[in-house]
Amino acid sequence: MSTQKIISRNTSSEELTSDYKWGFTIDIEEDAAPKGLNEDIVRLISAKKEEPEWLLEWRLKAFRHWMRLNFEEPAWANLHHPTIDFQNIHYYAAPKVKEDGPKSLDEVDPELIEAFNKLGIPLDEQKKMTGVAVDAVLDSVSVATTYQDMLEKSGIIFCSMSEAVKNHPDLVRKYLGSVVPYTDNFYASLNSAVFSDGSFAYIPKGVRCPIELMTYFRINAEESGQFERTLIVAEDSSYVSYLEGCTAPMRKSTQLHAAVVELVALDDAEIKYSTLQNWFPGDKEGNGGVYNFVTKRGKAAGRNSKISWTQVETGSA
Repeated sequence: MSTQKIISRNTSSEELTSDYKWGFTIDIEEDAAPKGLNEDIVRLISAKKEEPEWLLEWRLKAFRHWMRLNFEEPAWANLHHPTIDFQNIHYYAAPKVKEDGPKSLDEVDPELIEAFNKLGIPLDEQKKMTGVAVDAVLDSVSVATTYQDMLEKSGIIFCSMSEAVKNHPDLVRKYLGSVVPYTDNFYASLNSAVFSDGSFAYIPKGVRCPIELMTYFRINAEESGQFERTLIVAEDSSYVSYLEGCTAPMRKSTQLHAAVVELVALDDAEIKYSTLQNWFPGDKEGNGGVYNFVTKRGKAAGRNSKISWTQVETGSA
């Protein structure tokens, strides 16, 4: 009978990193914004996403609020960590693609498809996970989303936030920041200023989502941050189950993850939300790892609305 291996603070760095099987890097060309954060970077991110003026203004308000906080991070759980240099981070990084982006999975870099296969998240049409629709996010962009056509037949929207802003702006504008406003806390303000992709899910009235929805977040670029924004809205008498997972490569330098999740359940609606977080924790000497400062919140906004929540945290620095 095999003996389960226990990882403690006395575990050597070699043992620790060898146990982290998701720590490989993806060898691709990346388009990264210059390091640092100012209004020009906020405008650059918004321009890359081809966003409407109202969203750019929302970002700028968030950035200005964040600056007024004067880098006073929240004292969550009496946590002590080395000072984060917020001007030494790439706030946008994405795989280089054609100017008009990939039109289908056939145009996605095979290295990316193979990397997600290695992570257990197949994106190929013939190998898709049965019963699970997946939005795969690498650094600042969504690489692919599966089962969209099937979900659309039930009126369900499941797509990247960038796609939602373009195709469903009224819904995004109505609910974005309604649960976690940009003034909520230091990291929520930062996210609101620089968020890129994350997932958007909308379940219409009376519809039970026929399959699980899942987003897989992967950080790859060095000295970068990932700032996704997830928004899930369940209309009256609807149901959805959503799962997210995340991993990162083993790097000597730390990386920052500052996400926001907003859940809205209306009358008699139910959302089941689950997270399995497995960021690289860094080695025994304190090198590398992902700082994970997220704000996640659900709003049971109607009569008999229900949100159930499962959070499993096994990594991060």
